[in-house]
Amino acid sequence: MPLQQSMGQQQVVSTAVRARPGDRPLAGKVALVTGGGRGLGAAICEVLAGAGASVVVADVREDLASESAQAIVAAGGTARPVGVDVADVDAVGRAVDELLATEGRLDILVNNAAMDITLPVDEISAADWDREVDVNLHAPFYLMQRAFKLMKAQDGGSIVNITSTAAKRAWANASAYHASKWGLLGLSHALHVEGRPYDIKVTALISGGMRTPFLLDRFPDIDTGTLQDPHNVADAVLFVLTRPPEAVVPELTIMPMTETSWP
Repeated sequence: MPLQQSMGQQQVVSTAVRARPGDRPLAGKVALVTGGGRGLGAAICEVLAGAGASVVVADVREDLASESAQAIVAAGGTARPVGVDVADVDAVGRAVDELLATEGRLDILVNNAAMDITLPVDEISAADWDREVDVNLHAPFYLMQRAFKLMKAQDGGSIVNITSTAAKRAWANASAYHASKWGLLGLSHALHVEGRPYDIKVTALISGGMRTPFLLDRFPDIDTGTLQDPHNVADAVLFVLTRPPEAVVPELTIMPMTETSWP
């Protein structure tokens, strides 16, 4: 049975909201972050809340979403959890409807939830392939489709899709991951073009390896010195979201100085 990790790159992060006093560039904004229960997703939720956003922490594990949201609230931020399997189209629809009922709008969508089945291509079952593509590619499409309708009806918005160096380079035993992440990169650029006339900014954020259980649980012998703190990536998300209205970042890459998947 392959070891897999769904709903975001995971690691327990600091509970301290990281924004400086008075520095709240996202005040009044509502952000939905998938895979927000731990790891990179939790770091993104923490950073966005620290910048003043009201964060909806979405995760397939509602207990982890609750822990992440509670830590943010305890540190002075605004957050609430929602349990949702992003691969379930109906569940995604209900989650967005609930968000609108409680928050009234959606300004920021961060598609972070992801999974990776580490197997040779001739050993991956059809069900495993479908599940990985559902989580990594289909789910961001469904969420962006809903977000576009909402953001067109309001004063625009921002979408950040967490891709990977796997969308630029390839290695063995990750065919489904590469296929889904390359697809997400292409989808991001396509919707970047579609969104600009409506003041909707779409960014593909290509992240290198991070010190999270997404890698550490599956590869216990990995050299952690080649990985980066997930907050580096979370801070890059905030950078993208705080560009002036006249500027958009279609693609941004952030990786460790010693990234092994990049020449």
